[in-house]
Amino acid sequence: MAGMDTTYFAHSDNAIGERHLLRTHLQSVATLASGFANTTPWADEANLAGLLHDLGKYADRFQARLRGEDSGLDHWSQGAWLALLKHRAKAAALAIQGHHVGLRRGDAPALKRLNPATLQPRTPDGLELSDPDPDKLERRALVDGLIFSMPVTTALPRSNDMSRPVAAMLDVRLLFSCLVDADFLDTEAHFKGDANGKPLRNAGPELDAPLALAALDRYMADLARGNREQVANVKQARDSLWQSAVLAAELAPGVFTLTAPTGSGKTLAMLRFALQHAARHGLRRIVLAVPFLTVIEQTARIYRDVFADFHENFVLEHHSLAGLGEESEKRDAEGAQECQRRLLAENWDAPIILTTNVQLLESLFSNRPSSCRKLHRLMNSVILFDEAQSLPQHLAVPTLAALSHLSSAYRTTVMFATATQPAFDALDASVQQQAAAGWKPTEAVPKHADLFAALQRVSVRWPASGEKLGWNELSGRLRDTPQALVVCNLKRHALTLLKELDGEDGVFHLSTNLCAEHRRAVLRTVRERLQAGQPCRLISTQCVEAGVDVDFPTVYRAFAPLEAIAQAAGRCNREGRLNQHGRLGEVVVFEPVEDGNWRRFYPTRAYFQAAEVTRSLLTQTGDLDIGSPETFRRYYRALYDANHSGSQSPELTEALLAMDFVEVAKRYRLIEQGTIQVLVPWAARQDEFSRLRAEAEREGISAQWMRRAQGLAVSVYRTTESAPSWAIPAKLRWNKQGAGVSDEWFILEGDYYDETIGLNPPDGPRVFIA
Repeated sequence: MAGMDTTYFAHSDNAIGERHLLRTHLQSVATLASGFANTTPWADEANLAGLLHDLGKYADRFQARLRGEDSGLDHWSQGAWLALLKHRAKAAALAIQGHHVGLRRGDAPALKRLNPATLQPRTPDGLELSDPDPDKLERRALVDGLIFSMPVTTALPRSNDMSRPVAAMLDVRLLFSCLVDADFLDTEAHFKGDANGKPLRNAGPELDAPLALAALDRYMADLARGNREQVANVKQARDSLWQSAVLAAELAPGVFTLTAPTGSGKTLAMLRFALQHAARHGLRRIVLAVPFLTVIEQTARIYRDVFADFHENFVLEHHSLAGLGEESEKRDAEGAQECQRRLLAENWDAPIILTTNVQLLESLFSNRPSSCRKLHRLMNSVILFDEAQSLPQHLAVPTLAALSHLSSAYRTTVMFATATQPAFDALDASVQQQAAAGWKPTEAVPKHADLFAALQRVSVRWPASGEKLGWNELSGRLRDTPQALVVCNLKRHALTLLKELDGEDGVFHLSTNLCAEHRRAVLRTVRERLQAGQPCRLISTQCVEAGVDVDFPTVYRAFAPLEAIAQAAGRCNREGRLNQHGRLGEVVVFEPVEDGNWRRFYPTRAYFQAAEVTRSLLTQTGDLDIGSPETFRRYYRALYDANHSGSQSPELTEALLAMDFVEVAKRYRLIEQGTIQVLVPWAARQDEFSRLRAEAEREGISAQWMRRAQGLAVSVYRTTESAPSWAIPAKLRWNKQGAGVSDEWFILEGDYYDETIGLNPPDGPRVFIA
């Protein structure tokens, strides 16, 4: 009988028929979890969470389940209750409760409901407790050799100290992260064990910051040798920014801003700051978060060039197109590399991580084990946010509070870099209500105003009150302007202008409806024609503003939020070559001729509201200097006042006050609509499309397939729960759970990919991403 057996197991047999001793599993998870938390004041609590997380497996019914004789059991609530009742370890209790089902609620009534007496006959998840008597399970664990000690400190403040919920909930998530990652790693090691023992997976490479700095210095020296014709004032500004980054890196870890004009070399200056700062203060990794996949494409190429001679996983991309899904059972060398990359992405065990704002920030507010698992890797690290102005206004305060607490409590440096720096310090009082440190960043470039003045490369012509510009008139101007960029707010507007220019030489289009390789080809052609002085009119959506390196003498920008106009201006006279001839680049802001409400002009209501703030300031002053950081301080302060950022999302605020992890995760969304990836048949890579489609039909898709496919993929909004009528879901490669079809990857069916405008399905306007 199981009840008479003094040997208890955590998991079933592995491939060599070895069972996983429960006491070994609990001790291993406790050791790993406390090791991950070793720089925190709650490492003892993480150890306790590891020892108690599977306490319910000491039940006879759970042991029967391992033999296939029982099912539908909750084996975690007993340990959560003991952590709370006997050790007053609230964060450990919440982490234990959520390590399979996700974090729930942390308010007093919810904690009381952890009592096994309230979980009979079934838990809210429809499960039965493996045993309703946690004391009996604890006695069995003690007999089995486990020792439960009172934590010296606890991560979660006492219930009457919960006035700063963002900080308190982040503490819980970080402990949860330590527990979940430790549990995953030890369980994975058991099932991958062989005759040589039960090894943990190979760890990712470590950040050797001094060696990485030397590689960056070599890269910069090569860059300088290949760019001897650089305009003097541009070179001087870039050198000045570089030196500012070097000096700032010596400062203590904290929150920083880096304010510098477009084209001044922010990408590499940020990397220099991060590497030198990590070397100076012993920080463990660097995470770069960007708002758009188009920026990641460009940045990843730069980083891989810099660290070309380093370990293949020294730089790890983790985003929707990185191809890091479930891997097949292939065991060749390429398959092993892909498998290792996927494993490291699960918990960000790599020195440099390139990711998106969505992936990073939504994880900071998630309740799911898979999303939170990596969070402990953010402690003692450097987090860089490029294009920081893209942070949604309605999420600004909780986001800043989470990052502030991560910095002040866990020795993590956070840097916000952009040419159009939001005045987030104006939200300091609101942030302090959620995290004690508030938001008081140090500017890494104290004389950034001088930098902007030195790099004055454009003049801006603003529209007079009531002045409109029709597409026909604009197309006429473009015919008389050999080289110009036009940035539209809506895809529909860009297509209208393209039709007006039909048949004109040197007209190109750029949007995210073009797959990545198609975009790269367009930009390559555009740069070549600009360099050669050939006609080149690029009609684009806002995607060109996301750090794309092009240099036009003239830019037309549809009226928009001030930061968008400034970003578009960053594509004008970018290298300052016109200055050598006593000229400036010309930026023309125009109002399209349209009838109807704001939806006829702008992609979202928030975008419209920000544009209206710009219009209001322009009306007040008659002119706006987009090269002045002070202009942007006034603009952002007016925007915060208009949107009441401190209380913008009442549903999220209510969920935070209730410590409702489930509802917070639901309400904190940077992108309301989900996306799907569509493999498209771009003519220049038709053969590769055919190979990928045939492989998907024959074998199903894998992580390797996704990595190969990302260059031919277009991201579109998921408008319904069902698949689009013009694409078929890709078949998944067989794995241990069987096979099926993907709900993320689709293959275009029909003639819906155009050489100029890209993906053009029947319901295009409703699915496009700008």
